[in-house]
Amino acid sequence: MKISVTVNGRAQEADCEPRRTLADFLRHDVGFTGVHVGCEHGACGSCTVLLDGATARSCCVLAAQAEGSEVMTVEGLATTELNPLQESFRRHHALQCGFCTPGMLAVATELLRDNPTPTEAEIRTAITGNLCRCTGYNAIVKAIAAARDENRRRADGPPGTAGPGSQGVSAGS
Repeated sequence: MKISVTVNGRAQEADCEPRRTLADFLRHDVGFTGVHVGCEHGACGSCTVLLDGATARSCCVLAAQAEGSEVMTVEGLATTELNPLQESFRRHHALQCGFCTPGMLAVATELLRDNPTPTEAEIRTAITGNLCRCTGYNAIVKAIAAARDENRRRADGPPGTAGPGSQGVSAGS
């Protein structure tokens, strides 16, 4: 069957079997290898993408179920340079092997979009569904918190300006 989705803002279409997962469709049929496949049961979170704006385990979604949807993978988070969240992960050493990173970034993107000022406890709760065997999670929590703080600084603008939003940058950018 032919599947049509928008991935990272670009229309993608490919033939695939009805039982093909969205993860396999993204990786093998349209070339977005930033989608990592770990457990293939939805338990590890490495395949997490944003599907119509909400996080989804792409190994648990059939490609046919995503027909007509918008998918954001880790490749779509940055254009020519790292976005602030990715830069924060780099700066705070929130990745080691990098296997969990795409899923962690998807979850953190949704968290910061929906809750621009999460507490450390809320950050920890948000990432509980994503397994990381390298970092011990502390660096990931610090990176998300630093991105939160940077987003807040950008939204507030430099001292002496008109106040929140004066720079035209949203908290989720």
